[in-house]
Amino acid sequence: MSTTREFTITREFAAPRELVFRAWTDPRHLTRWYGPRGCSTPLESISADVRPGGAWRATMILDATGQEFPTGGFYLEVRPPERLVFTWREPGGDAESVITVELADLGDGRTAMTFHQSGFTTQETWENVQDGWESALERLSEHLAGHTTEEGTGS
Repeated sequence: MSTTREFTITREFAAPRELVFRAWTDPRHLTRWYGPRGCSTPLESISADVRPGGAWRATMILDATGQEFPTGGFYLEVRPPERLVFTWREPGGDAESVITVELADLGDGRTAMTFHQSGFTTQETWENVQDGWESALERLSEHLAGHTTEEGTGS
């Protein structure tokens, strides 16, 4: 008997749904937020062929040591700007999990995001990955807030 290890994170962003979707699919956005605090993801390490069956990859680098954590996978479903489903390979691991990002337009330039990841092989990985995404999504929120302010579309 195996245990299904999964988690869901919800966030509300002060940014239009189209911008939030681009932040998940455009390397110029991903380089600004992808990875937990203390990690950088260089633009040149990111590629995204955003279509069903298309591959994506990104290498997070631990700022303190330079240790690299390559991640990647394949897009399973792409429905701009509302839904993105893709596989995610653990940094340095062989196991793949599935991430679903659903975006709901709340009006007034706000977006609700539901992030769901399932298919972890160990409890330890599940805990570490969940903590990492919590941190990364805080960075995403900050990136989106700064992006909308710079464009003059923030409130």
